[in-house]
Amino acid sequence: MREPASIAAADARGAFAACIAAVLELAADEVPAPEPGVDLPDGWRRWLAERSVGLVPVDRAATFSWAGPWIARVRPASGSARAVVMYGVPSGVAWDPCGVTSEEGWAIEDGFVLAALDVALAPPPRPAPVTAAGRVEGIFVAPSAAAVPTALDAAQALPDRGLDGDRYVVGAGSFPSGVAGSALTLIAAEVVESFDPPLTPHEHRRNVVTRGVDLDALVGRRFAIGVVQCRGMRLCEPCATLDRYAERPLLRSLVHRGGLRADILVAGEMRVGDMVRPAP
Repeated sequence: MREPASIAAADARGAFAACIAAVLELAADEVPAPEPGVDLPDGWRRWLAERSVGLVPVDRAATFSWAGPWIARVRPASGSARAVVMYGVPSGVAWDPCGVTSEEGWAIEDGFVLAALDVALAPPPRPAPVTAAGRVEGIFVAPSAAAVPTALDAAQALPDRGLDGDRYVVGAGSFPSGVAGSALTLIAAEVVESFDPPLTPHEHRRNVVTRGVDLDALVGRRFAIGVVQCRGMRLCEPCATLDRYAERPLLRSLVHRGGLRADILVAGEMRVGDMVRPAP
């Protein structure tokens, strides 16, 4: 998701169009004005259908969570409602073209998901298999959801559970333990260092920091960290929980850059300096 380079989002129609552009990763001028005489958000129904996309209303938008982007109409403490882009589980504000959420007292009125009309045709092509090896630059565990992570030189990897000493092994994390993709989280050092100052372990809250390997390309594939066998399950996208723990807003900046969620398949000791290699 990228923010449109230029927008005219002062009114409700402009704000909603800007959010559509952001979710579809289009320039602002690629989204036309809504059809005349049609209430929002139906003003883009035909234009979206030409792109095999529909705008689907969600039930109980105030408590809705979605792993990707969705559009909420938010009413500030004073003034009329404007559209914002929400993201993550739980969802937080990823982009607010009008600044209506900059002050306290705003509330979500309704929400919409931009959904593919035919899901079978929607998935993007998978990345090419990873061939280059990377290395582990940091290992971190935290005993509870809000605790500051501790750096380790080595950690015991427990199949289907996580790293010994981490919150998800004992069921003390922010999310359920034991489900697919909950055992291990990874983030690239290149992403960590792209921030100024670089992200701290308490901000990114991932177990393993790697360098030199394309973590996104490991989704759905087996790989090894030293002697520990793993399987990439899905992207580790940011959410409102991460934003709460961090010392600065990070949700928007980490969309599609938050790293990888993986399962641990075979037990073993994981060490800083271990190679991260794709399975043959």
